[in-house]
Amino acid sequence: MSVLLIAGSPSERSRTAALLEAAGQRLEARGVLVDRLRVRDLSPQALLLADFGHPSVSQATGQVAEADVIIVATPVYKAAYSGVLKVFLDLLPQDGFKGKVVLPLATGGSPHHMLALDYSLRPVLQSLGAKHILPGIYATDSQVTVNESGSYQVSPDIGQRIDDAVNTLITETLQTGLSIAGRFPSVAFSEVRCSV
Repeated sequence: MSVLLIAGSPSERSRTAALLEAAGQRLEARGVLVDRLRVRDLSPQALLLADFGHPSVSQATGQVAEADVIIVATPVYKAAYSGVLKVFLDLLPQDGFKGKVVLPLATGGSPHHMLALDYSLRPVLQSLGAKHILPGIYATDSQVTVNESGSYQVSPDIGQRIDDAVNTLITETLQTGLSIAGRFPSVAFSEVRCSV
């Protein structure tokens, strides 16, 4: 199974990208195939003109179609997800996330915008047909800080929440041989034995 990380930040280096990368690194450490998509790298003209045939847009929508799990990260601006992410999500087919598990991540300047995940992003993810949307992770600027080398690092409490989300993805979604409920492997009827 594969996971696609969608970075919805307009900035090349950002707290949002660091939060997303922390999740990606944890999945890769567990042997999960992870692909990356930075919306900011797509053709701006193709995004704004809804040019579905543009190579960068068609490649990006292909990445979404191939993924089993989507982890989408966005900064919160004015109590909503980024415009760059909005434009990209608008280009996906109405059932673009059909059958997929989605983990939303967001960063913001203060805890006051934490509900943007539930009130602005989650409805869009549901409208795209996501099978299951995991509880989102929101981090403030004080929880994703710049270290001495100039790179971002997540605080231990956010790191623990990412660990928990990754464990949920691994145990309930990504393990092969599990049933849809994620609990037991399927058994052929001919193998069922009853004892009285």
